[in-house]
Amino acid sequence: MYLCTMNKIKKLRWSIEKGCELTEMDRIILAAQERGKEVPSRELIKTAEQIEGIRRAGVINTGILDMLTDKIHAGMSTIEIDDMVAKYTSDHGAISACLGYEGFPKSCCTSVNEVVCHGIPNEYEVLRNGDIINVDCTTILDGYFADASRMYIVGGKTTAKKQKLVDVAWECLKIGEEVCSKPYVYVGDIGNAIAKHAHKNGFSVVRDLAGHGVGLEFHEDPDVDHYGRKGTGMLLVPGMVFTIEPMINMGTWEVFCDEDDGWTIVTEDELPSAQWEHTFVMTEHGVEVLTH
Repeated sequence: MYLCTMNKIKKLRWSIEKGCELTEMDRIILAAQERGKEVPSRELIKTAEQIEGIRRAGVINTGILDMLTDKIHAGMSTIEIDDMVAKYTSDHGAISACLGYEGFPKSCCTSVNEVVCHGIPNEYEVLRNGDIINVDCTTILDGYFADASRMYIVGGKTTAKKQKLVDVAWECLKIGEEVCSKPYVYVGDIGNAIAKHAHKNGFSVVRDLAGHGVGLEFHEDPDVDHYGRKGTGMLLVPGMVFTIEPMINMGTWEVFCDEDDGWTIVTEDELPSAQWEHTFVMTEHGVEVLTH
């Protein structure tokens, strides 16, 4: 869950304390910095203890999305989904990061058909067979955040076009993960690969929203755009935790925000959109998924 309409202006730098011996990671980051590349600050590198805490939050976050698999059905309202998310979160000793975040009123986002993201659960929106819905939730456990979303097809079957959209959105997430199969890639490498796959299949990639760093806060650096050029964006190094969450549209990539609630993001042409999301940690051997 992340609304981002422009890249952050601040530029982070990698610094070395006096007297410290350079590690291989230090050398790689400093060399990239010398070439004018965007690099992380030390604050973005999580410790082993912090990563384990995020992993535990991820277990609950995944449990929520798993639980919904057999619960979502035609005839139910989206507020019923929110009630189940809230109860599961509370029963497992966790907190919903969405609830109250900058005024967001519910425990998860429910985005149906042409809603790209940030849909607000309510009692009036009733699901029908063939609808596609994204449920996005972020879980806080012991101060650590994990964030993921998943697509569900109401009734198990939809149109061929919407099924392809859901499938390609999933493939885009997996392609982003594959790009990160080794450390020291750039955010732009992820976006470039995702956009190529979406466009090849006749779809577009939302540009006004992005993935993000996560773990100690809901939203951290870097912004993880799902389009871009190779070798641009921040260098991704071991210890960084971030989401990849491509939003893939059937028609135009352009979106608008519902003025009535200030949250719901809808495709400009009101054609369907699909999204999948995981939280990842970059390791010395590539990314590991923390929200399986």
